[in-house]
Amino acid sequence: MTGPGPNLLVLQHIACEPPGAYEDELRERGGALHRVMVDEGEPLPDWRAFDGVIAMGGPMGAYEDDELPWLTAEKQLIAEAVSAGAPFWGVCLGSQLLAASLGAKVGPGPRPEVGVLPVYRTIEGAADPVFRTVPDEFIALQWHSDTFELPEGAVRLARSDAYEQQAFVFKRAYGIQFHIEVGTKLAAEWGEVPAYADSLDALMGEHALPRLLAQIGEREHEMIALARRLFAAWLEHVVAGALALGK
Repeated sequence: MTGPGPNLLVLQHIACEPPGAYEDELRERGGALHRVMVDEGEPLPDWRAFDGVIAMGGPMGAYEDDELPWLTAEKQLIAEAVSAGAPFWGVCLGSQLLAASLGAKVGPGPRPEVGVLPVYRTIEGAADPVFRTVPDEFIALQWHSDTFELPEGAVRLARSDAYEQQAFVFKRAYGIQFHIEVGTKLAAEWGEVPAYADSLDALMGEHALPRLLAQIGEREHEMIALARRLFAAWLEHVVAGALALGK
């Protein structure tokens, strides 16, 4: 990617879940972002004014429209952007919102998946221009209770021992359930969010946060490097490709 980097719209759902290493990679490449705190009621701009959309995680469920009516408008934005071929990068809740916007079922899974755990790339992932940059097996932070069905027409790119849906692609849209973009500092802030703390204690027992932070610290540099490599591939093969076509 040469010249000024892309200008991306970031849909953020809680202050402690920014794009992290993804944002670092974007800015290092001369890109810019427009951050919208959706959970705080900030208005959604026209996605057409941007070169792509990033949707990050959050403690809410993608199906909680009755309690959080802004979810409906956000899913409509995602559906319109993705259907039009706009580049999209959804992480954790962002991947679930993408799945929901494509008509797939999203809801609580049988159990929380929390910890620094292995993720396995699928055969289709190895052939994908973005996911071919990651190894067949890699370590990622998991911290979620919800999951989703694979949307019709989407391709599964990764799975884990607990959940088949860890990453998928549909047109220029990528949904990623796992986290490789955060380090111990951000993860410590997550531990202060009641919904996250509850899921952590339910699976790992009381006072589990220090143990989890130690696990993250041991693999932090590895995960951050992988996040930047993966996101760089999306910027180069998806975003830059869309810009070259004028879309």
